Formats: sequence, C-alpha cells, structure tokens
Amino acid sequence: MDKQQTDSGARGIRIEGLKKRYGHGDTAVDALKGVNMVVAPGEVVGLVGPSGSGKSTLLKCLGAIIEPTAGRMILGQDVIYDNGWKISDLRALRRDKIGFVFQAPYLIPFLDVTDNVALLPMLAGVPNAQARQQAMALLTALDVQHRAKAMPSQLSGGEQQRVAIARGLVNRPPVILADEPTAPLDSDRALAVIRILNQMAKQFDTAIIVVTHDEKIIPTFKRIYHIRDGVTHEEAGEGRGME
Repeated sequence: MDKQQTDSGARGIRIEGLKKRYGHGDTAVDALKGVNMVVAPGEVVGLVGPSGSGKSTLLKCLGAIIEPTAGRMILGQDVIYDNGWKISDLRALRRDKIGFVFQAPYLIPFLDVTDNVALLPMLAGVPNAQARQQAMALLTALDVQHRAKAMPSQLSGGEQQRVAIARGLVNRPPVILADEPTAPLDSDRALAVIRILNQMAKQFDTAIIVVTHDEKIIPTFKRIYHIRDGVTHEEAGEGRGME
C-alpha cells in the first residue's frame, strides 16, 4: 500500500480545509466548504448538526467511501488525501486502518459472535485461530465473552452493539467512525456504549468520532464539533462521567 508519512509519531485524525462538491455548474452543491478537525489518539469527539449539514458526507470522506473535492486528510500516520488520494488501495485502508460502528449492528446472521468479529482479520490474512483469539480478547474486554458462540439473533440490542464495537476494534485501527451508534438504545445502554468507546479509545490509543443526534450522550463528550452548512465549529463539551 502506498503511503505518505506524516511527521514522526503523529497519529489520530487531522482534517484541513476539506471540501466536497456534488454536481457541476449551476446545479452544484457544496456539502463541505472547508472543514477543519483534529482528534487526538485516545480521544472520543462528538460530531453534531442538523440533517443536511454535511455530517454524513464528512464521515464518508473520512471513511474513504467518497472522494473529497479538495483539502487534506490524515488518518493515523498516513496522509490519505491531499487534493487527491495518496493511498492506492482504499479497500485495504478501510479494512486495516478504519473501524466502523453503525446505528444498526449489521452482524452477519449465519456466523456466531466470535466469527463475526474474527472475519475482518481473517480477510486480512491473519490465521483463523489467531483471529479468533483476537476476537475473544475483545469480547472479554467488552464483557460479552459468554455469548461467544451465540448467533446474532440470540443477542439483546446492547449485546449486538458491543459485538459491533468489538468488530470495529479487532484490527486495532487508529481511527473509528461511529455513526449514530446509540440511536436504537435506551439511556442506560446508550451511556454504556459511550463508556465502552472511551475505554477502548484509551486502551488502544484510537481516535474516535461519534456522529449523533442523541441528547442522552451529548453531555458525555469533552469536545464537540458542530457542523452547519458544511463548516465545523469546535466547542468544549461537558465530558460528564465517562472516565
């Protein structure tokens, strides 16, 4: 995989002047107009904003799902975009460097919990036994190891989301993008998920962005980026009770 290194030891997420335009000419829409954002390793940051503000577009750009129009993105130690992709294999980048946690767990229904988590490292070439060991270590850290042989349909909503978090972390990515991960959960389970993300961020030195509308969890963030009309505005959050 081609890569351009950032300064030695630099990690986390850095976005500089990121722009995304859809369409051309009179019908063009500027979804992102110059986004700047920094998330340190071990930090969980909230990203909030109204529908149509650019949250989904920003997450898709960061996840190397769509190509920005201009700007710069650094994930971990890799400059992945600088007015053009700097990584030749975007599929490998998504598999190895970016963890995704979605509103719905999207677990594979015909695989048990362990294999749902172990699948990504297996696809990356890790031997099956080692991949399952990695999966079990995370399931234990997330306190769902007792469900290791269960099928997804046998899990509660909270258990499914913990398994989805384990899957997002299993390749030890420097970056996790979480899109409305607590939306389907009640208050206790939502706060438990955010507590877990904070613990995992610190344990694995991972930078995490959580896109959310969930009023239950917004007070937990120490830093919040508001996105409005394609531009981000940073503010300090309350950071309550998630240590």
